[in-house]
Amino acid sequence: MINLSPTSFVLLPAFAKISCEPGWKWQKREKPLANYDIFYVWSGEGELSLNGKMYTLGKGSCFLFRKGDHTWATHNPQKPLVLTYIHFDAAEPVEDVPQPYRVLEDTFDFEHLLSKYVRLFLVKTFAAEVEAQLILKQLIIHLLRYDRQEPIERKASNQLSESIREVANYILQHPGEVHRVEDLGKRAGLSSRYFSIKFKELIGMSVQTYMIRARIERAQHLLLHAGMNVTEVADALGYRDIFFFSRQFKQYTGKSPSEIR
Repeated sequence: MINLSPTSFVLLPAFAKISCEPGWKWQKREKPLANYDIFYVWSGEGELSLNGKMYTLGKGSCFLFRKGDHTWATHNPQKPLVLTYIHFDAAEPVEDVPQPYRVLEDTFDFEHLLSKYVRLFLVKTFAAEVEAQLILKQLIIHLLRYDRQEPIERKASNQLSESIREVANYILQHPGEVHRVEDLGKRAGLSSRYFSIKFKELIGMSVQTYMIRARIERAQHLLLHAGMNVTEVADALGYRDIFFFSRQFKQYTGKSPSEIR
């Protein structure tokens, strides 16, 4: 489904966040599902059968039902399920469909998207369907990342993730400043060593590499769009040695600064 543009998602009217009644059950049906369905458990306990295989339901249980699936479910009346379900279809052939089941560990972002999707239709919101298609695409991407067992988003706490992303954004906003790792770690509320480890885990490169890349990307922009010459750009970005700047620039871009300009 990653290949689909958001406008290819066909939104169907059955969607909600509900607290199931004590006597709730999802009965077996002879006819299989006719479309796709994201089925997510916020809380409660229960069981669900998908094509004859039983699953235990609890917080974070998440299914992507597909056309042709056979399902039924029950729950514990003393601990009723709270569910979100979103029915949808696709107007184009699909590839790379998420796995049918997983238990989400870090649920914050996914639950935020689900809530936003449902709220769009509670009142007449301008361009609600367009935004809902975009959110649905985000939900699918989230599931695909989880299925690929990418550890960053799941294992880093949301607060830690946000702190490190804020520091990364701070570096991008101030590429010409000299950033000490110790100071950046304090900004994130972490020791310099732990900050360096988590930064690389989350951002995908070391702090030093990220700082150099931020300077070089800014240098490219200044050379191309600000009318500044090589000496002016090097000075603006804190390089005292223009020859070192040129070597580093070529190392990262494959071209010298004068070629870019």
